[in-house]
Amino acid sequence: MTTHMAVVIPAHDKEALLPRALTALAVAARHPGFTDVRVETIVVADTCRDRTAALARAAGARVVTTDCRNPGAARHAGVRHALARWARSPADTWIATTDADSAVPPNWLAHQLDRARQGWQAVVGTVVLPSSSSLAAPHRARYEATRPAGGAAWHHPHVHGANLAVAADAYLDVGGFPPLATGEDRALVDALERRGHRVLRTAHAPVLTSPRLNARARGGFGDYLSAMPHPAVT
Repeated sequence: MTTHMAVVIPAHDKEALLPRALTALAVAARHPGFTDVRVETIVVADTCRDRTAALARAAGARVVTTDCRNPGAARHAGVRHALARWARSPADTWIATTDADSAVPPNWLAHQLDRARQGWQAVVGTVVLPSSSSLAAPHRARYEATRPAGGAAWHHPHVHGANLAVAADAYLDVGGFPPLATGEDRALVDALERRGHRVLRTAHAPVLTSPRLNARARGGFGDYLSAMPHPAVT
């Protein structure tokens, strides 16, 4: 039974965006459906030159500092820290990850806990853009192209580190996040599926993420947005 949950957030110079992410997590931790679980937020300050680490500590998060400029290695460092700190059976622990430029919905942690207690070993969620963004509508049309009509369950093809969770024992079984500059989230899910772990792809509890076009990582979500046809300005 899940009794501990660690939320890992890699961050590289994210002082402007991180407070919103941490505030959203604090709200999710107070959800009435999220009970009897100890939750800890771990911010991995990776090669930061700004106040990312200080802001994370001020918000009550634990901070791990790294110098790898690598999202996969940073996420894995945060997970290792959580598991070493608790020194408990991995069967009791659930690992969730999000991003510093994203905001989880209020039911996010409760949703993860429910799925864990149903026997799922990983939950692969979706993302949405702010409705104020000119990219929101074209993103949704392209992103949800495979979504069935009539409200049927959508076992979507997407993977995002901004909305991903996994049981600690399953995570350890596949070796965790690989040290990739991009695609570490998809590589982890692929490994879980190859090993036969129960992976739920769901569009419930989507995470709000930034419409970033100046992506630091090539081949990531920012490049996906940049490649979309942009609405004409009139």
